[in-house]
Formats: sequence, structure tokens, C-alpha cells
Amino acid sequence: MPPKTTPTRRNRAVPTRGGGRAGRGGRKSVGSAKKDNDSMRLGQPGPAPKQRRRYKPGTVALKEIRKYQKSSDLLLLKSPFQRLVREITQDVTTINGPDRWQSQAILALQEATEAFLVSLFHDANLCAIHAKRVTIQQKDIQLARRLRAAWGAPV
Repeated sequence: MPPKTTPTRRNRAVPTRGGGRAGRGGRKSVGSAKKDNDSMRLGQPGPAPKQRRRYKPGTVALKEIRKYQKSSDLLLLKSPFQRLVREITQDVTTINGPDRWQSQAILALQEATEAFLVSLFHDANLCAIHAKRVTIQQKDIQLARRLRAAWGAPV
């Protein structure tokens, strides 16, 4: 059995943490003109991190509601919705059924799906408000669907 050899180490360039100086890396000269880093010593606390803006609870939610009410673009991503449609049609159709979809057909399905979901969430929100809550729960969505079915709307 041949003796084990240790792999040879190669010098690789390691990115420096310097302030974006041009030229080669390496240590700064001993007599450098910059002396402002003297306060930053090992073990000393550095500058405090900037605090992120903290909004009151509900402010960001209202901002998002206004944003989505202004826009008319689709809320669901197109490719995952397309995969879902293709998966459902494979389960429903026969083995050798057609598996081609026009892009406009999938877009129309997505528009209808999003309109249905938005109205369902609107009704579920009304159910939650009626129960003196602000959070939609599963029972609110179930009640909204049940009430729709009682009025003859498609569930």
C-alpha cells in the first residue's frame, strides 16, 4: 500500500475586508495617514446598527391592502398556477387525453380563480367581523361557502 501523502496546499486569493482600495491587498503601512480606526479595537463595541423603521401594528397591512386594491395585476404566480392546472387535468382526463393548453385559456382560468378567491375572502371577512373578530379563521371560510350554496351560488 503506498504511503499517504498530504495534499499540497495552494495559495488562493482571499477577498480582503479592506475599504475597496484599488491595487493589491495586504496590510496597510505602519505609518498610515488614517488614524480614525484607533477607537475600533478588539473587544470594544462598534457603532450601533441602524434601527429599522418600526410601524404600528396594522399600518403595513393597510398599506398592502391599498397597494393591491390599486393594482390590477395577477396575485398568483403564473408558472405554479399553470403546473397546478396541468396536474389537475391529468388526474381528471384519461391517460391519452389532450394535455395542451393555450396561454389565454390558462390566463382566463387564473383570472376567474383569483376573482372567486377574493370574493370568498371578502365574505369570510364579513363572517369574522360578525363574530367580533378581525382574523379570518377556517370556520369563516366554511360558513361563507355554505351560505353561498344556500343561495344557489357555485361553491
